[in-house]
Amino acid sequence: MDSIEIVLAMLLAVVASAYLVRVLPVALPLPLVQIGLGAAIAGYTGHGVQLDPGLFFLLFLPPLLFLDGWRIPKSGLFRDKGIILELAFGLVIFTVLGAGFLIHWLIPAMPLPVAFALAAIVSPTDPVAVGSIASRAPIPKRLMHILEGESLLNDASGLVCFRFAVAAAMTGTFSLTQASLTFVWLVVGGIAAGVGVTLLVTWVQRWLFRHFGEPSGSPILVNLLIPFGAYLAAEHTHASGILAAVSAGVTMSYVELSGQVMAATRIQRSAVWDTMQFALNGVMFVLLGEQLPDILHGARVSLDQSGHLNPWWLVLYAFAISFGLLALRFIWVWTTLRITLYRKDRRGEEAARPPLRLLLATSLAGVRGAITLAGVMTLPLTLPSGAPFPARDLTIFLASTVILISLVLASVALPRLLAGMHFPEEPAEQKEEDLARREAASAAIAAIERAQMEQLQSGADSDMYPEAAARVIALYQHRLDTTAAIDDEDVARFRKLDAAERALRLAALQAERRTIFSLARHEHISDEISRKLVREIDLVEARHK
Repeated sequence: MDSIEIVLAMLLAVVASAYLVRVLPVALPLPLVQIGLGAAIAGYTGHGVQLDPGLFFLLFLPPLLFLDGWRIPKSGLFRDKGIILELAFGLVIFTVLGAGFLIHWLIPAMPLPVAFALAAIVSPTDPVAVGSIASRAPIPKRLMHILEGESLLNDASGLVCFRFAVAAAMTGTFSLTQASLTFVWLVVGGIAAGVGVTLLVTWVQRWLFRHFGEPSGSPILVNLLIPFGAYLAAEHTHASGILAAVSAGVTMSYVELSGQVMAATRIQRSAVWDTMQFALNGVMFVLLGEQLPDILHGARVSLDQSGHLNPWWLVLYAFAISFGLLALRFIWVWTTLRITLYRKDRRGEEAARPPLRLLLATSLAGVRGAITLAGVMTLPLTLPSGAPFPARDLTIFLASTVILISLVLASVALPRLLAGMHFPEEPAEQKEEDLARREAASAAIAAIERAQMEQLQSGADSDMYPEAAARVIALYQHRLDTTAAIDDEDVARFRKLDAAERALRLAALQAERRTIFSLARHEHISDEISRKLVREIDLVEARHK
């Protein structure tokens, strides 16, 4: 019962955190509030949750990474693939080497392999934390896509470096050849597992639906199970389960383009995934908060054993490592940018030079999160000789404080750093949207005309269909007129007209909904009719928002 009560308390804390960030007079990122509530739960119960890292990875990471891979804009991901790969792999190795030597220099009592392990586990950025910070800072869309792509891929490289650093600490040996081969297999095997499982499951599902029909709720449940299947398949072959979950999500986004899923299923599935994302994201940070009291106690013991009696040394180490990571990230971003600009100049291409504030923002946005916490918890308790693993508690504490400092620093500095900067809209995105609207409207008009002819030939009411077709076609013709090739002044006018029309439609829909609820409260209509009509209104409103 205690475990069940703690789980319920964590879920209630997630719900409460969503309201607290709106009520608090100071703007705080949601993860920080959730960490604070988790620490409060641990303080009230007297103990935190015993976190099993393997179970944590299996329950939390596959669905969240799958969803991020599914929803990340693919055009931006492939357009900036070079930059993303530089950050996801090159920056991680650069961080492990630079931060590893820095940590060993700061804390000589910590062996160099353990220092590298700590540097490796704090090198990956967290997509959940990045998204939370971005919601409160005016980060340009393209930079946000780069940060999301980086955080989806650098988990694998960081965890691989962490694994080999721990192995070196345990055995005292390190093989660069073995590490390189293992890394290649982790990447290739993980991506192959994610793509293969997704394609296989969707093919089997479609075959069953064609022959036996589609049971209610079954497609959504199968969709929820895909990331777990991909993760486990990769882990059983000793590949990267994290990359398997990400590649499964990316593959799912292409599978969806077939359009074979029913509209009602898509709407229900989106609501289920949004709820799961909110709950899992929140519980991860609440769990981090619950670990803090035990982590702090263990770090104090480790500090005493190293000869430092003053606990302020812990704070000094944490801030020195955090700012060292920030400096290493800025150096990498600045250097790779200069190289890219130099190459473009050599080719005669014109390239815009981003302002220094944007480079600093890119460095600050490297926020650490749950993957760092879960990874560092996998540190072994003892060496093969039976001796305690050196500086284990101190390593866990420093990794946890790096998470907190990066969250606080980004949430405080990013909005102020980017305030007042103007980021132009992506013209390509607007052109693509206008093209899609025109093509869809033209196809819809053609389909209406064909359906009208079929109905007339079948002997249906001949006087009804022409009038109905004219009314529906008029809606699509309006869309064609407003997205036609016209000058900028007319485009702006039509945009304002669309905005005005949207506001009026939303006001009308809200009035409809209030009326239906009132009729149901006074028992003029049944609850079933009320739910049906309100759902229709909700779907129309979602289209206009």
